[in-house]
Amino acid sequence: MINESQKVPLNELNMRMSRFRKEMDITQPDWEIAVIFSKINLFYFTGTMQEGMLLVPRDEDATLWIRRSFDRAVDESLFPQIRPMESYRDAAGTIKMTETCHIEAEIIPIAFLQRFQKYFPFKNIKSCDKQISKVRSVKSHYELSLMEQSGAKHRYVLEECVPEILREGMSEVELVTELYQVMVREGHHGVSRFSMFDTDIGIGQIGFGDSSIYPNYFNGPGGNRGLSPAVPFLGRRDRKLEKGDLVFVDVAFGVEGYHTDKTMTYMFGRPLPGNAISKHKKCLEIQAAIAEMLKPGNIPSEIYRTIMKDLDPELAENFMGFKNRKVKFLGHGIGLHIDEYPVIAEGFTEPLEAGMVIAVEPKVGIEGIGMVGIENTFIVTDKGGRCITGDNPGLIEVY
Repeated sequence: MINESQKVPLNELNMRMSRFRKEMDITQPDWEIAVIFSKINLFYFTGTMQEGMLLVPRDEDATLWIRRSFDRAVDESLFPQIRPMESYRDAAGTIKMTETCHIEAEIIPIAFLQRFQKYFPFKNIKSCDKQISKVRSVKSHYELSLMEQSGAKHRYVLEECVPEILREGMSEVELVTELYQVMVREGHHGVSRFSMFDTDIGIGQIGFGDSSIYPNYFNGPGGNRGLSPAVPFLGRRDRKLEKGDLVFVDVAFGVEGYHTDKTMTYMFGRPLPGNAISKHKKCLEIQAAIAEMLKPGNIPSEIYRTIMKDLDPELAENFMGFKNRKVKFLGHGIGLHIDEYPVIAEGFTEPLEAGMVIAVEPKVGIEGIGMVGIENTFIVTDKGGRCITGDNPGLIEVY
């Protein structure tokens, strides 16, 4: 039997479903039924992560249908309506078929949808991705408590444990594997989950020197050569840590499914050149300026423009990446996924709300040195962003 303390409380599940229904009523006033398939969203709404689907009729109670494992779902979840099914046929006969169905269009493959529609022949398929993302973006006290636990452990591992791990001659892969062991020992839930399509990253990005500005295979400012073209992450086996190296560690931590994001940098053996240190300090100033603006009512796209228009030209040249590989954001929502709504970028025009959690990551690539800068996770409050991952300025000296 699962530990009762690990179950998502029923009042929490009820609140999430109520908020989703309200968001659908506001943005899709003619909605009839929503069907949720993805395991992360199933966990969010039901407290269990099984193979199945959640049927949410507009005017009836939602039902969680489980193919595998029904017994585990019943053990793990306090969701009131859980039923077993062998196939979609079992569930299809229990609802009134409507014209339109809303699904997670960003997630569901066409072949999967076709199998579903064999028994649920809805004429119109629409998306409810935005509504789910909006609901998930504002964290409850329950969720924030888990993220604060993650943040405290995250701070300890990156600010206190990593300097003890680093040693001359170790490879990037050795750092990854030793760091992962420490993270799990300290309570990390063991995975780093992204909502980006078809994305694997291990535990994050780790690099020595200019490995951290090597072309990246996903949309992030840092780089990593990886193990091989088949596994373009983790790190190189043949890149050994040398005196004078910048060490770049951008990893997520997570507790009970909820992530924080943090980047720490280290100077191994001797200080970096003054120009690199100066640019790093500029990133710290930018992080502080963004954090000050993380207040309810402020607009993410306006925060982005405010920062970008005032960038020093020399810093702007390789800000948020390196050469032609710069990304067009300054931070991102975080929770059950590392990359969530909202994003501090153009196009995000809905105001911030109290309880949103944003990872802020101003960084700059420097040729021959690597990626300097910082990343921490902040809760949006009336007083600005409250950091939950520590306040170390980075470029920690490891001599």
